[in-house]
Amino acid sequence: MLAFAPMIPDDKLREQLGHTLRQFDAPPLGELYRGKVRDNYSRGDQIVMVTTDRISAFDHVLGTIPFKGEVLSRLTRFWFDKVKGIAPTHILDNPDPSVMVVKRAQPLPVEIIIRGYITGSLWRDYVSGKAGAYAIEWPQGLRKDQKFHLPVITPSTKAQYGKHDEPISEREIVGQGLVPAAVWQEAVQIARALFQRGQEWAAERGLILVDTKYEMGIADGKLVVIDEIHTPDSSRYWVAKGYEDRLAAGQDQQMLDKENIRQWLITEHGFSGHGTPPALTDDVRIMLARKYIEVFEILTGETFDSPVGSVDARIRANLKAKGYL
Repeated sequence: MLAFAPMIPDDKLREQLGHTLRQFDAPPLGELYRGKVRDNYSRGDQIVMVTTDRISAFDHVLGTIPFKGEVLSRLTRFWFDKVKGIAPTHILDNPDPSVMVVKRAQPLPVEIIIRGYITGSLWRDYVSGKAGAYAIEWPQGLRKDQKFHLPVITPSTKAQYGKHDEPISEREIVGQGLVPAAVWQEAVQIARALFQRGQEWAAERGLILVDTKYEMGIADGKLVVIDEIHTPDSSRYWVAKGYEDRLAAGQDQQMLDKENIRQWLITEHGFSGHGTPPALTDDVRIMLARKYIEVFEILTGETFDSPVGSVDARIRANLKAKGYL
């Protein structure tokens, strides 16, 4: 199943450009940690996670995308429900379409990145001879966007906002004591099961879940899935139809994820993280909003419908109504 052309019109996306949520300031919610995309307020064993409309690439926050925070939060809740039989998650409440209230967990200091295909940063490292950090014996002669026989794990360290995540091998993670061996083994097993479930569902919807990252933590002595999963921010999605033809012709795949922004930065501006990033045009912001809404609608089978207006004001009203503010 595959449906294109999101129902939301461009004029509505353009109108929303002036109402996007850059940041959410609400000190009464607790102690603030502001990440690349989320503003997290913690108090006791609860965190109010506000997913803003910020878009980041190559460790730079570039601006905002209409309805992006709502798409990410709603899609994460959709996937959390899909995978609840595989692993527990940290979610407690959804007081607003862009907000999740979650149980505090002690996060693992690494991200579990799992890849079904060689593309993106891994491809760039492979062709430049820099893919050795994962201690994986890469076959010779791989082609861009080629499918692996089995998905591979390529972890990275988790850097604070403004700093760079770094590739790391599974052996180093355990050897350096970053994660106990038994916990790491369980985390990898969960990641592989989540990825399989995600790929199966995406295939049913006419998409390929190419790769993704998972974040996990310990809550009440148990490993739980935290943050977001299988969103176009944390994952690559390709349109399945025509994949083989595009691969054979050496053409780029049809992408429905954040890679569209990365490729715009690289091809149009030669920017891949060094120096000052170019300003996003309104047309580019609308383009990415359409991609995100499109993948949301394809995966969920729902029509994305959200009113134009202040995201900040809506969140405050909903948090007050639910007693959080």
